[in-house]
Amino acid sequence: MAAVAYAAWLAIGAFGRPYNFFDMKIYHGAVVWWASGHELYEFIAPGTTLGFTYPPFAGLVMLPMAHLPVQAAGLVNALGSLAALAVVLAGLLRPIVDRLGWPLWYTVAIAVPLAAAIEPVRETLGYGQVNVLLFALVMADLIGLRWRSRRGTHTADGDGALLRFVYSGAWAGAGIGLATAVKLTPALFIGYLMITRQWRAAATAVGTAIGVTVGTFAIVGTESRAYWGSVLWQTERVGAADMTPNQSLAGLLARLYDSIETPGLLWLAFAVLMLALGLSRAANAHADGDELTAFTLVGLTANVISPISWTHHLIWVIPAIIVLADAAVRRREASRGLNQRAAQASSYGGPPGVNGLRPPIWYPTLTGLRHGVAAAGLYLLFLVSPIWPYEHQLPEVSHYQDGLFGALMENSLALALIVLVAALPWRPGAEPVFYADRLGRQATLYARR
Repeated sequence: MAAVAYAAWLAIGAFGRPYNFFDMKIYHGAVVWWASGHELYEFIAPGTTLGFTYPPFAGLVMLPMAHLPVQAAGLVNALGSLAALAVVLAGLLRPIVDRLGWPLWYTVAIAVPLAAAIEPVRETLGYGQVNVLLFALVMADLIGLRWRSRRGTHTADGDGALLRFVYSGAWAGAGIGLATAVKLTPALFIGYLMITRQWRAAATAVGTAIGVTVGTFAIVGTESRAYWGSVLWQTERVGAADMTPNQSLAGLLARLYDSIETPGLLWLAFAVLMLALGLSRAANAHADGDELTAFTLVGLTANVISPISWTHHLIWVIPAIIVLADAAVRRREASRGLNQRAAQASSYGGPPGVNGLRPPIWYPTLTGLRHGVAAAGLYLLFLVSPIWPYEHQLPEVSHYQDGLFGALMENSLALALIVLVAALPWRPGAEPVFYADRLGRQATLYARR
């Protein structure tokens, strides 16, 4: 475990960039400016053209850090993000390690430094971003849906009302609503919940987002009117579309066209296509009983279609790696079972395997190999992050300065996201969140007969 943590530390030093809480300095400066009586969205960080770009609710959440030095605020954010990451990984890995018989917290202790070493997490921690915390809010709803499908089987009669409520999962959707109120892109999960007819969670998410936003209007009406009426539409406040760290579809197209701006109609056409593809595959994953993959596909789709997806936004590659790795293990386990059944049939004089054919002895080793290679390759891609040696900025330097290979490397993370939306496998029956409701309805119908 210590060796893994040390290797992750070395990897961050080798592949990461110099970090000094750059974004946290902007947030901290903005809330200090705001607390001193100025308008929140009028703040511009010294030496930059950057200001506060989140909704005013995010400003209210960040306001207490105005009483801390900026370095202390950055460290608190980093420690809180790592703690949230550990809890999320425990929730995501729990069904897998229980099946494999591995110790949960030992597995999590190894997984956290491995996750912290890759581009989205190390950028989030180093810049003082909030992506891990938003990721945790959304994943909390996944856990809530899981508990709701089991109808609170974790609780006993002697447990308190609060504990029964928590394990009932009735609150599922609140995390997505809060994340949407802080940053708009998680709203795509609300659309997913509606498409998959998870009406209660969708209503909770919508109610939470609207309630928090309206409440913010009541508290800071001036800032709310400024944001929703003006700041939201000032896309130039965020940065140019072709900047290398923007690994969304819009950034990819801008760089391919060697233009500062994204070709609008082309982006819209491809974005609609990716939206339909991502949500339809997520709905299919949900229907086949794999809610983790469904949530992952929605998160990846949001990264792809958003006009700006900085590399620290790409946190959804973490569950994608988990899904690919688990798919590899499941396929290998299934092939081992096939070989064992064939051997047993042969020992009893029956036909060896399906249609009398016994699988080759090496079959279990190769089964699932492509998923295992994909998981390892995806992890290495986001560990090394090959976009930075080929970073270019118009109009000074063309994005084709280093030829076709350089262009591919500069867009490699965006291309990986598109491939994941199109091809990420799901695991039928791995993590259903609807079976309790469906079985309950079937039992009712049967009783009426």
